[in-house]
This record gives sequence, C-alpha cells and structure tokens, in this order.
Amino acid sequence: MPELFIPQLRAILRASHYGQVRLLLPMLTCTQEIIQVKALLEKIKYELREENIPYDTTLSIGGMIETPAAALLAPIFAQHLDFFSLGTNDLIQYTLAIDRENDTVNYLYEPIHPAVLLLIKNTITAANKKGISLALCGEMAGDLRYTRLLLGLGLREFSIHPAFLLAIKANVHQTQLDNTLTRHINLLMKTPTPDERKVVLDRINAL
Repeated sequence: MPELFIPQLRAILRASHYGQVRLLLPMLTCTQEIIQVKALLEKIKYELREENIPYDTTLSIGGMIETPAAALLAPIFAQHLDFFSLGTNDLIQYTLAIDRENDTVNYLYEPIHPAVLLLIKNTITAANKKGISLALCGEMAGDLRYTRLLLGLGLREFSIHPAFLLAIKANVHQTQLDNTLTRHINLLMKTPTPDERKVVLDRINAL
C-alpha cells in the first residue's frame, strides 16, 4: 500500500534531521523488498532536496530477520542493509509452523530446536562476516536460560526489557567463551529430542 507507506518513509526521513534515526524494515522475505524500499527512499530524498527540507543523508537502513526466508538469505541481505534485528518470537513460530498463542500446539514452541538454532547461527554469522551490527530481540534475549547459548552462537547485542538487564549482564560476565562451550552447543544442535536438549542446555548453563 504505497499510498500509506510513502508518507511514513517521508516522515521518518524528515524526523532524522532532528535526532538519530534508524529505519528498520519488518517481515522481509526477499531481496526485492529491500531494493523496492531503497528506490522509494531515493525518490523521496530527491523530492525533499527539491523542497529544501533537510534530512539525515547517512540514515541507516536495517532489516528484521523474523522469517525462515530472511534467516536463510541473511548473507545476501547483509550486502544491502546496515544492521539486523533478529526477532526470535516470530522466527520460532514460522520455522516450527506453530501458533504459540494456540493452547493445543504451543507446547511445540521450542527456542532450542535445532532448526531454529541453525537459522539464528546463520544470521549472526552473516552479520559478523559483513561487519554489520545485529541485536536479538524477543523473549530469548531476556531469558537467562539462553544467554550463554546465544553468546556461544556469536551474539553480542541483546535487546531486552530493563527489568532483565542486571541478570543478563551478570550472566554475560560469567560466561567463558571457550572450546568447551562450543562443543556443548554443537552437541545441542545434534540432540534429537526436546527433553535431551533441555539436559544439554542445563549443562551449558552449568559451565
């Protein structure tokens, strides 16, 4: 719906003149979407210049990685974006084909499912290789059970509720990034059943 989207982009660009703004594109599934948005932005920038309306010419453009398609395409997306935000809530839901709000199937919602961990690792690796920032948001970021695991997967930026900040920070400081942690994470990603994966996760958190 460009009639709604273009005014929003224009407003964001105008606001960027008055403070630091970063544009985050949600629900990406293909590179074409990024290219289309960038083309619209260039058109709007041209119009603003013609109207002598200031904006931040260095505005950063990032993407939400919250679908399996986006996580798989992360190495390509990283060529077109300035930063990633990894949304684990939707990523887990779409990867495992379950509705976490549906009581009949939400028991299948599993953040440490191997498929989910592979997608998270692929995204972090792509961002690190390209040298762009990546922050993980969603319930996993603020859950102490997953802090050490995420650090071992390469995550360095957590987007969390302030209430969880001190506990997560303490866990980060207590984590040793070594070969032992890497071996346990590799084992976790090969472990076949949910109950067995919980045991391995407990071992990781006991390191």
